[in-house]
Amino acid sequence: MSGAKRVVVLLVFALAAYFALIGYRGVYLLGERSASLKVLGAAVLALPLIGLWVVAAEIRFGLATERLGRRLDETAEPQVDDEPLQRTPSGRIDRDAADARFAERRVAVEADPADWRRWYRLAIAYDDAGDRKRARAAMRTAIERAATERAA
Repeated sequence: MSGAKRVVVLLVFALAAYFALIGYRGVYLLGERSASLKVLGAAVLALPLIGLWVVAAEIRFGLATERLGRRLDETAEPQVDDEPLQRTPSGRIDRDAADARFAERRVAVEADPADWRRWYRLAIAYDDAGDRKRARAAMRTAIERAATERAA
């Protein structure tokens, strides 16, 4: 098991313990006489449910991303521009190199927006450029396009 997966497992166990504690307090509040405390208890019980939904969604997203990465490695032709980006002396990705790679990947997606491989690479380019929100949106698109391709 990789280091990242160990961290995820550890965090899930920590969240489960936290949710159990919160759930216990919610049940305790439901047992109180005051109507306002009962309402608060119900609200406190809703928090672990919402948390579990969020954690499950994030784990599903991570697993789907990992599967696509493996699939891309297995099936795709090597890309000329897949070599590592230049880094600054501090170890960060050079912004100009990331922007140049992003521009190439954006043009590739515009040329063939149905290809999940191009969307996957665009998501990586967004991430390299530091735009996590758009990276996740592009990765979701890649996941959807790959599922559509597989179903066809």
